Amino acid sequence: MSNERYPVAIIGSGNIGTDLMIKVLRSEGPLQMAAMIGIDPGSDGLARAKRLGAPTSSEGIEGLLAMPHFDDIRLVFDATSASAHVKHWNMLRDKDVRVLDLTPAAIGPFCVPVVNLDDHIDAPNLNMVTCGGQATVPIVAAVNNAALVSYAEIVSSISSKSAGPGTRANIDEFTETTATALKVVGGAQRSKAVIILNPADPPILMRNTVYCLVEGDCDHEAVSASIAEMVERVTRYVPGYKLTKPVQFETFDADRPLHIPETGKFIGTRVTVMLQVTGAAHYLPAYAGNLDIMTSAALATAERIAAHSMTTVGVRK
Repeated sequence: MSNERYPVAIIGSGNIGTDLMIKVLRSEGPLQMAAMIGIDPGSDGLARAKRLGAPTSSEGIEGLLAMPHFDDIRLVFDATSASAHVKHWNMLRDKDVRVLDLTPAAIGPFCVPVVNLDDHIDAPNLNMVTCGGQATVPIVAAVNNAALVSYAEIVSSISSKSAGPGTRANIDEFTETTATALKVVGGAQRSKAVIILNPADPPILMRNTVYCLVEGDCDHEAVSASIAEMVERVTRYVPGYKLTKPVQFETFDADRPLHIPETGKFIGTRVTVMLQVTGAAHYLPAYAGNLDIMTSAALATAERIAAHSMTTVGVRK
């Protein structure tokens, strides 16, 4: 392997892993595709990897560890499932390799690259939260930068056609992981996450609604400006990420409070942000923005890690 590149491997030859592989190969960044790993020898992901010249194995992580050039690999993307990631991490944690977890396992710290990557740039295992988290946590963080968010609630609606077996098997982990990231990374004091699989045909684009409750009044212009700046930063690596409507503000006072079943009356401002994510269609359809934002965020994170690693300590981490 060239010392000028940062070799990476992908575990998981399904939709997310395959789209990520194509992004790595298309990118002009420092990453070098060193291995594509699956468990189904007939998967389209492994077949495409072979055609594109990437080393492959259909023997799962055991096949990765057995590869002659495994010691050259600097980073492994895990695009499997939350339960599988636990096994994979147990087998990789003592190796000289970084891990980016695209499952909701949340073993390592949450990473939303535009919000907190610098805080965890040297972490051995980073969790990429969820598609809903990558889409909405930046918005909650943006609001929180301008006014303290006492409660955040997000609703992510995705096409059922873009929800594969991995997504469907991890619905509970999705909601829990996303809600936790809204607090830990986004800064909300309390949070809730909802995912909707929409069976509409033709398939819908990914849509996200973010509700933030801010105690008292807030500077509407400052909040809107913070959100606009954050959206611009996300679009640098997810071009299909955009607001569908201007930011909405609704104020509740003592004469007309908002009733919240869990906590009672709320006096303050509700900030509502509506987002849409259109996929880049590198491998997946454009309506699969939920998957595209995950692979795009993972690619951006890995490229930052590679640049940091090679600048500070050479190719090895």
